Amino acid sequence: MFGTLKTLITGANARAEERVRDIYSIELIEQKIREAQAGLQAAKATLASLIQRSRAEGRQIEVLETRVKEMTSRAKEALKAGRDDMAGEAAQAIAGMENELTLRRETASRLDTRILRLRQSVEATNRRIIDLKQGAIAAKAVRQEQNIQKRLNTTLAGQSPIGEAEELIERVLSRDDPFEQSEILKEIDQGLSNEDIGDRLASAGFGPATKVTAEDVLKRLSKGK
Repeated sequence: MFGTLKTLITGANARAEERVRDIYSIELIEQKIREAQAGLQAAKATLASLIQRSRAEGRQIEVLETRVKEMTSRAKEALKAGRDDMAGEAAQAIAGMENELTLRRETASRLDTRILRLRQSVEATNRRIIDLKQGAIAAKAVRQEQNIQKRLNTTLAGQSPIGEAEELIERVLSRDDPFEQSEILKEIDQGLSNEDIGDRLASAGFGPATKVTAEDVLKRLSKGK
C-alpha cells in the first residue's frame, strides 16, 4: 500500500512539475540562456588566460633559443682559443638551457592543445546560444499566438463582451413594441366605450361608411377615367 501511495505521490509531483514547466516555459528558457551565457563568459576568460600563458611561454622559448645560439657561438670561439675550461662552462650552461627549452616546448604544446579544444568548445557553445535565442524568440511568438487564440476561443464561446452584447441586443429586440401596445389599448378602450360600434356596423354594410377604404379609392379612380 505504501508503495502504491509513493508511486501516486511521485506521479502527482511529476505532473505538477510538468504543469509548472509549461506555464513558465518562456521564463525557464530565458533563465537557461542566461546560465549558458555565464558559462560561456567563464570559458572565454579561461581561454584568454591559456592564450596569455601560451604567449608568455613562446616569448621565453625565443629568449632561450637566442641565448643558446649566442652561448654556442662563444663556446666555439673559446675552444678555438684553447680555453677548454671556459668552453666547458659554456657547454654546461647550454645543456641547462636546452633542457629548459625542452620543458617549455612541451608546456607550450600542451597549452596549444588545450587552447584548440577550448576554442572549439567556446565556438560551439556560442553557436548553440545563438540558436537558443532564436528559438526563444520563436517560442515567445508561439506563446503569444496561443494566448490570442485562447482569448478568441473564449470570445467565440460567448463568454466575452461580444457574447454579452449579443445577448443584450436579443433582449432589446424581444421586448414588446410600446406603440403596438398603445394601439391595442386604444382598441380595447374603444370597445369598452362603444365608440367602435358604428364602425363595425358600417363595415357590415349597415349605413354609410365611417372611414374611407382602399376599395372606395379604387372605385373613385375608376370613375375618373
